[in-house]
Amino acid sequence: MTGQTTRGSAPLRYRAGPRRQAFAALLDGLRADGGAHVVTGEPGGGRTAFLEFAARAFRAGPVWHVRAEPACSPQPHSGLRTLLRAGRHFGRVPGDGTAGEVFLDILRAATARSPLLVCVDDAHLWDTASRAALGRVAARVHAADGVHRVGLLVTVPGHRPVERELAKLPVLELAPLTPGDAAGLLHDLTDGAVDPVVRDELVTEAQGNPGLLLALAHRLSPAQLRGDHALPRPLADTGTLTAVAGGCLSGQRPDRADLLLAVAAAMRATGEQDAEAALVRRATNGLGGRDDDVPPEPVEPPQASELLTVPGGRLRFRSPLVGRAVYAGAPSERRRAAHRSLAAAHPEPHGVPALLHRSWTAPGPDAVLAAELEAAATDSTSGTPSALRRTAQVRAAELTPDDAQRARRYTAAAEQALLAGHPPEALRLLDAAGSRPAPAPVRGRAELLRGRVLLADGPVDDARESFLLAAGLLTGPGAAQADAAVLGAADAAWAAGDRQGCLRALTHDAHDASAEAAVAGVLDLRAADANTTGPQEAAAREAPEGSSAHRGAAPTQPAVPPPALLRDHRDGMRAVLLGRFDLAAAPLTRVVDRGRPATEPERLLRSAAAALMLGDVSAARRAGARALASARTLGTASLEPRALEYLAYAELRAGRHQLARTHAEEGLRAARRTGQRNTAAHHHAVLALAASIEGARARVTEHATAALTTARRHGLAQAALLAQWAAARADLGEGRPEEAADRLGPLVRPGARRGHFAVWMLAVPCFVEAAALAGRPEDARAVVEDFALWAGCGADPQAPAQLLRCRALLAAPEAADELYLRALDRHDETSGDFERARTELLHGKWLRRRRRLREARARLGEALVDFERCGAQLWARQAAAELRAGGVAPSGPGMGEPRRHGARDLSRLTPQQLRIARCVAEGATNREVALSLSVSTRTVDYHLRNVFATLGVRSRVELVRLVEQAEKTGAQL
Repeated sequence: MTGQTTRGSAPLRYRAGPRRQAFAALLDGLRADGGAHVVTGEPGGGRTAFLEFAARAFRAGPVWHVRAEPACSPQPHSGLRTLLRAGRHFGRVPGDGTAGEVFLDILRAATARSPLLVCVDDAHLWDTASRAALGRVAARVHAADGVHRVGLLVTVPGHRPVERELAKLPVLELAPLTPGDAAGLLHDLTDGAVDPVVRDELVTEAQGNPGLLLALAHRLSPAQLRGDHALPRPLADTGTLTAVAGGCLSGQRPDRADLLLAVAAAMRATGEQDAEAALVRRATNGLGGRDDDVPPEPVEPPQASELLTVPGGRLRFRSPLVGRAVYAGAPSERRRAAHRSLAAAHPEPHGVPALLHRSWTAPGPDAVLAAELEAAATDSTSGTPSALRRTAQVRAAELTPDDAQRARRYTAAAEQALLAGHPPEALRLLDAAGSRPAPAPVRGRAELLRGRVLLADGPVDDARESFLLAAGLLTGPGAAQADAAVLGAADAAWAAGDRQGCLRALTHDAHDASAEAAVAGVLDLRAADANTTGPQEAAAREAPEGSSAHRGAAPTQPAVPPPALLRDHRDGMRAVLLGRFDLAAAPLTRVVDRGRPATEPERLLRSAAAALMLGDVSAARRAGARALASARTLGTASLEPRALEYLAYAELRAGRHQLARTHAEEGLRAARRTGQRNTAAHHHAVLALAASIEGARARVTEHATAALTTARRHGLAQAALLAQWAAARADLGEGRPEEAADRLGPLVRPGARRGHFAVWMLAVPCFVEAAALAGRPEDARAVVEDFALWAGCGADPQAPAQLLRCRALLAAPEAADELYLRALDRHDETSGDFERARTELLHGKWLRRRRRLREARARLGEALVDFERCGAQLWARQAAAELRAGGVAPSGPGMGEPRRHGARDLSRLTPQQLRIARCVAEGATNREVALSLSVSTRTVDYHLRNVFATLGVRSRVELVRLVEQAEKTGAQL
């Protein structure tokens, strides 16, 4: 053992993972008050690196390091002798019972001037007497029993229980690294030279273990790290696993080694983190014929041990890495014997786990066993999870002698891999499926699945080509999969922003030559560039933030939806692209209706997509929510982020950005778990849009950058434009209209740089506002006329009010006021506080600059309240600043207490104003007030503005309070 008093420098910076705040609080406590903690974690989990991290962070005083050297034979008191050396005490180590006191005296002396941190690494390697003395010292330090300002960190491995000498101390367990932190560690190690695909595979294989992650990286050549050469299979081989965790397995008795191997083999067959204790016991009793001819001893009921725990009748390795090392390090004949015993002991001999155990004992191809595995994996009544179905299908393919059958089974395995959330593995299995000759339908199904994988996590142009190839291979009478491939190709073209490519894909139907010819004729008439503005193109714009609906349903689903549903979706989508909403309504409505009674996620997601195309936000939300619930019930992990994407976009369509943010945050986590970077980019775009409303500029930048990074790599035109729109809206919210106009101009004006054909219309109101406020109204006039065509389609409830607002911004002074009032009337017909508040803010600004201060204050007050209600704090500050400029001290959250009004204020109102005030206090909208009083909505708005100005209130909320107070005091209305 060695001691040192200088801080070591870790080769890589420590990444604390998901518990950064807890670690920071612990280190702050050590600096301020001292104390003792045990730090534990599985082999390779970063215990030593954490001590280095703690030492670098401890700047209040000296740090003493004590490291164990396993190669040295422990001698009595060797551990305490090392501690004394670290404390620069080189005298004789006292006898039993006094060594700890001597070290306590050293600590007291060392902390007379400053705090001290003592880092003891691998204390489990110390001799028993030293550990006992260390435990007594740690207890005194932790209790501050005469020892102050000493921080003591003691590391022990997490694959075994904490030694009893230290068991009473608080334990800090190092959690696995998050995928992001693991990727950062690889970036540090390779100076950023690792290919993203290789990085993701290494991160997945390491399962958050930094030691294994580094070992895997060191195993690869520079060319393999760059992605130029194929990776070795398996990535974590026997040598790598045993190098990281093999030392934990030395000295095991033969019967105990058999038990550990049986547990590891049982876990491999189920894919779970534990194994049934009774099954393992039966299997271990049946193990025999060891190489050393030692007869097996009867195995007692499995109990908790140094390496295993027994929670609820299940056996679990304390360290998952140790379990992997147990299986990898066992001789192949012992592994086969363990699987043979487990298969014989299994209560369901024809279930997937028992068949997998049998398969791992097979010496070569076995067509009968392969057929049994496939039948068990495809049994819809078994409740087998996708990950286990995938394993069974892979094993069935490996045992299959026929090339066509093998390709089909590899494709089925890839499908299950994608459903389980593992796109890279799905692509590897598809490559294996394509390595042998196979009939056209088998190859077509593989290409269909490849397209789905790439649509969720790859270049969408590549996805389109795979879909088109699949459509050609799957052509035939009643080929529902060919229809799915056609629609998938259109989805990919839509995602890429290729409108004509989308139309061509939708006419790729050998059974519908007349329809293809008809649409070809339409395309001939529209030979102009797709960016040319025209009524058909303008009408084909997709509804706000619902654009992803056209990218189809979830990327994989074992059962292809009925042909009628797919063709209705295709026909409706084609009509929308051609600007024929009259022809789109019927087929899309049928798709929505078919989703209402459905329980399959595929149908429900198609229903949500069709509802968004129709502008039926409520139906889209219902279908998306049901699809999410269904995906979770079925355990199809890959469908969850897509269902959450539909929900997020639908909530944005409805003006509920906070709910959209909630769904997008959950969807982003799900997309990352399942390796769907394209879906993650759309969730980032939603989060950027939500943050641009809330005024969180740092989050806008973070999510917009993330969305654009993937969008540019994979050709996602939709996500790119939405992210740029979010950045521009943040500029506008911060009072920088010039920057917003410059950012949005190329994306919405005609030309080669115009954004996605289905999304650029959504950004027009933002651009018009930015251009008008920047003093460049002429830049926006042409796009307003295009927007008018879109608003007339009826697929976006917000568009008519936004159009009137745009016209007001560009109108002459004598016409602007009426346009603003008409816009507010249209806002009353839809939900969404944010868009209404933006119109109120712009109208209030317009009124204030024309010295109509009383009306301006009323309008700005309503804008302020609406912004606050929807959480748009940055925009609320704009409204408050305008109020202050108009001579009003705004009140509300963070702006002071609301002013108090007396009932006598009501006497200042005219009779008509009193009647309107009463109706508003009862919760009526302006339109409802107009109907009840037989006046126009414009008249109600005019009187209500005067009511606000007369009473000095800013919102309907304050008016309600004032009316209620008047009623309590008996005032007459």
